[in-house]
Amino acid sequence: MISSKLIEILLVEDDPGDIRLTQEAFKEGTVLHNLSTVTDGAKAIDFLNKEGDYHGVPRPDLILLDLNLPKKDGKEVLQYIKSDPDLKKIPVIVLTTSSSEFDITRAYQLHANCYITKPIDFDAFIDVIKLIENFWLKLAMLPTN
Repeated sequence: MISSKLIEILLVEDDPGDIRLTQEAFKEGTVLHNLSTVTDGAKAIDFLNKEGDYHGVPRPDLILLDLNLPKKDGKEVLQYIKSDPDLKKIPVIVLTTSSSEFDITRAYQLHANCYITKPIDFDAFIDVIKLIENFWLKLAMLPTN
């Protein structure tokens, strides 16, 4: 379902190159969105709680979460999100370089909504972001805040 509502996306990613690629891919898309970025797990939790530098930030409609993060790793962030009664309904897409069966299984045990291994190839990475946009932001129904 295509919506004219502004979609709030939180990207939790520490790699500047992947941040830039994700921003560019979403710019090419057709969904009205705001992409906020934090670069470590502790900042992600502060953002979601609107604490510190993140007072007044919008609540995300969708979270793209890397697993390999400084301070708190992505699994800790995912566990925090999915154990919080108010945050757990936000869909979390794990978007990471890890293709480890342990990481995949653990992410789903922690109630990730989707697990995607980041392609190394630039064009393939852009395609993945477009697929995320097409499914999660156009077709799937997201819960309201």
